[in-house]
Order: sequence, then structure tokens, then C-alpha cells
Amino acid sequence: MKIIRTRSRRSALPLLAALSLLGFNAVTALAQAPSPGAEAKAGVTEKSLLDLYLMGGFLMHPILLCSIGTIAVGVWCFIQINPKKMHPKSQADALLHFMKERDPSAAYEFCRSNRNPFTNTLAAGLLKVNFERDLANKPSMEQAAAETLQEEETRITLWVNYLNIFATIAPMLGLLGTVTGMIASFDQLAAGRSEPQDLAGGIGEAMITTAGGLFVGIPAMFLYFFYRNKLIAVIGSIQKSVTFLIDVLSGELKIDSPETSKEA
Repeated sequence: MKIIRTRSRRSALPLLAALSLLGFNAVTALAQAPSPGAEAKAGVTEKSLLDLYLMGGFLMHPILLCSIGTIAVGVWCFIQINPKKMHPKSQADALLHFMKERDPSAAYEFCRSNRNPFTNTLAAGLLKVNFERDLANKPSMEQAAAETLQEEETRITLWVNYLNIFATIAPMLGLLGTVTGMIASFDQLAAGRSEPQDLAGGIGEAMITTAGGLFVGIPAMFLYFFYRNKLIAVIGSIQKSVTFLIDVLSGELKIDSPETSKEA
């Protein structure tokens, strides 16, 4: 019995050594092999904006034009749709002095020398002044001023509407890119190429063009509503101020001048 146990122990020693060696080799191989996360990180390459732009296909070019147009029109609206530029308070105060003195000629010359929507509107009304008629021909003055103010509003609104155009076209172009990208992916499937890398090109084009259209359309829509409402507010203030000045000139509204109030 002792001899049998000794022999069995001696025969098991080489097997244990072999298993130990295999285990050591396996551990070494696992330690040297890269982890799945490391392989995924190594496989992912960082892409620049230019790379994404090129991946979007030819529809990215009109989307880029829409973005440039949105920026240009937004800057124009920022400069032009400004109450201090369209309806300066200092000019309104100066014109009020001429209206109190009932001097339409000096007021008209002042308007021609300081042109903006406010002075252009009042100048059109001053051309209809006639002191021989009742209230200095006030109805004709108001009609001429209203027509000119409408022309000024239309001229500026034309530029504001371009923001609405860009806000509508850019997402539509992105949607078109989505369709063309998915068509390209289905063409790959129809040709029997169903690997992820075969479908990535069309799907990437679809997603990039969609995102590009929304990135342009959302700010353009915001700017459109912002400047449209701002323009409506400024036009309303101009209309109110011009009506007030015409009432003073026609004599329908009496305002005592500072000199008169001091004498009294």
C-alpha cells in the first residue's frame, strides 16, 4: 500500500507542473492582451468639424450657405432694428419744438437732414400741410405718413423674413440628407454588404445632415421671431410719435411751451 501511494504521488507531480505552467502562461497572456475597452478606445478616432462636414455629403454645402445667410441677416437686423436708430428720442424732442412753433418747413428740412424711418414718415406727412384747410389738412398728413411708415416696415420686414426662409429650408435640407443617407444604406444591404462598416457611411450621412439642418434652423427661427416682434414694437412707437406731432402741428393738441409757462 505504501508503494502504491508513492508511485501515485510521483505520477501526479508532472501533471501538476504542467497545469501550473499552463495557468502561468494563461495569466501572462491575459495581462499582456489589451482589454476590450482599450480596443474600443483605440478603434474610435477623433473627428474634426471638417471631417463631420465632409461625411454629411453634398447637402452640407447648402446648409452651410443657410448658416452664413442667417449670420449675415442677424447682424443686419441687430444694427438696423434699433429704437435708438429708427426712432431717436432727441430727434423727436427737436421736432416737437418745430411743431409748437408751427414751422413745417424747418421740421421738413430737419427730417431730410436726419433720415431714418421716423423722420421719413413725418416728412411725408409734412408735405401735405395746408394751413388754409381745417386742422392744417390733418387727414391727408396722417394718410401720407401711414403709407410711408408701411413702406418702411415692408422694407425692413423683407430682410427679417429671410431668417424665416433659412429656418425653414435648413431643416428640410437636413431631412433630405436623412433620406439620401438611408437610401445609400439600403443599397449596401441590397448588394449583400451587411457589415456595420458597410452601413456606417449612409447612416452617418443621414444623422449629420439632420443635425446640421437643426443647428441652423433653430437659431434662425429664434432670431426671426425676436426681430419681428422688436420691429413691430418700434413701428408702433413711431406711429404713436408721428401722430402726436401731427396733432400738435394741426392745433388739435395744445401744448404750452416752456417760455409761455414761465411768463404765465
